[in-house]
Amino acid sequence: MAESLDEIDVRLLAELQVDADRTNVELARLVGMSPAATLNRVRRLKASGVIRQIAARVDPAVAGFPLHVYVSVTLSRSDPRTTRAFEDEVRALPQVIAADWVAGETDAILVVIARDVAELKRVLLRLSLRGGQRLITSLRMEEIKPASPLPVAPR
Repeated sequence: MAESLDEIDVRLLAELQVDADRTNVELARLVGMSPAATLNRVRRLKASGVIRQIAARVDPAVAGFPLHVYVSVTLSRSDPRTTRAFEDEVRALPQVIAADWVAGETDAILVVIARDVAELKRVLLRLSLRGGQRLITSLRMEEIKPASPLPVAPR
């Protein structure tokens, strides 16, 4: 169920999505609250799950991973054992930086980064050995729009 957010929560979330590296004092100034009240609000947003994590965004190409590939996966079977084995393999591969089960023509979509084609080939082989029957890769050429802040609003 969606968490109830007020105007202050929305302002905090907007500011944190722009720059989560701000100090609590700066964040408090930006939203017009005391540092203690701001810290309590942010803690509440974390505890409720609205804020899942505060992390740095690393540019894969600059960090040494020039290959950025989307992989559409169709599993060989739709039974719990195959699904679990595939999920375990996806979670074990550090090159898989995001993965979602989807409805439609494929079962899952993965975001995979690699240092070179040989590394990508090893990842795809491991996925196919764990239930991935059909793997369709799409090479990311250029970013059109970076990941954007959620358009949060009071409820």
